[in-house]
Amino acid sequence: MEAIRYEGNPIIRPEDVEPSSEAVRVVGVFNPAAVQLGEETILLMRVAESFREVDPNWVRVPVVDPISRELRAICLPRSSPDIDVSDPRLVVYRGRVYLTSVSHLRLARSRDGRHFDVERHPMLAPDTAYETYGIEDPRITHLADGRFIISFSAVSEHGVCVELAETPDFANFRRLGIVLPPENRNAAVFPEKIGGRYVMMHRPNSEPFGSSGIWLAFSDDLVHWGDHRFLAGARPGTWDSARIGAGAPPLKTRHGWLAIYHGAALESNTYCLGALLLDLHDPTRVLARSREPLLWPVAPYETQGFYPNVVFACGVIHRSNGRLYVYYGAADHAIALAEIGLDELIDSLR
Repeated sequence: MEAIRYEGNPIIRPEDVEPSSEAVRVVGVFNPAAVQLGEETILLMRVAESFREVDPNWVRVPVVDPISRELRAICLPRSSPDIDVSDPRLVVYRGRVYLTSVSHLRLARSRDGRHFDVERHPMLAPDTAYETYGIEDPRITHLADGRFIISFSAVSEHGVCVELAETPDFANFRRLGIVLPPENRNAAVFPEKIGGRYVMMHRPNSEPFGSSGIWLAFSDDLVHWGDHRFLAGARPGTWDSARIGAGAPPLKTRHGWLAIYHGAALESNTYCLGALLLDLHDPTRVLARSREPLLWPVAPYETQGFYPNVVFACGVIHRSNGRLYVYYGAADHAIALAEIGLDELIDSLR
């Protein structure tokens, strides 16, 4: 079965987002976390910014100074034989890898889940030596005690780490710090404890020994994580043959934990969405998995953009009518919405 795209897609574009300063431009707004707070739908979006071009002979790489917390430019000669700009996301110069943009996290709010007002200023911005290349791809988990746990990737010259923060109200935030070291990303915390412990999905890099897959980790305090277990990996010859990673935090159903995940194909590197169904009491047990993707890039805003042929979900909301609203990044450029019936999805997996 296939999720149904909202006819008004994309729902948020780069031009809808105010740049954080006059020196930069917004090149992408994508991969949003999502949560329902009363009558309000909240998105926590990844906003990618790059320096405005001043001289075409130079590549201006944005980096956050860990001391001043200000954005500065590293200027690299575009004509140098030592520079590689073939990937729009990266600049490789003399063996060192930089990002072409720096990301922060920003809020958007809606009363209907479709039309959003974007806040003018970043909610969470790069702030430490482990975030100098930006913070990316958030997920939001609403715990039973009222706290909202935000997981995201912290990127720097040291690699990609998993970091957590918490907020009671989306106005005051506290960083819990780096909880998983490089190379790791795509972390999503379950909304309740299982067997007395917090549970988190994450994706360590397993290259060159195999394809990267989804693991589970367990914690007593949200800070110290261990007892790591492999959950699911790529499947040769399928739509998720290259790598897979967690999407939104798992949703509890009477049939099991439902987890939307992304997968990339080995041949085309096309990113699609699928689903896992996990045992309620033992989430290391996979009960069912999508044979075919729920959503794959076909719309122009998914096949064309900053990084083409990508649908990548970090937020899912279960609506009162039984439908799932899946908020996803399209081509690393804009935010789109698709919906699918929860019961239909469970039936297709079973």
